[in-house]
Amino acid sequence: MYAALWRILPGTLWIKIAILTASAAVVITLLMMFVFPAVDAAISVREVTVNQ
Repeated sequence: MYAALWRILPGTLWIKIAILTASAAVVITLLMMFVFPAVDAAISVREVTVNQ
């Protein structure tokens, strides 16, 4: 899968690295802004087992 993605991307090595870095940043940002808060709201933890 990664080899196919690498072949599809245009440009030289540094352009491919820049595209993949930007894509990873976008995916991480979308996960932090939308997916993780929705999962957090769906999974309600009522009991906390951490004692001090």
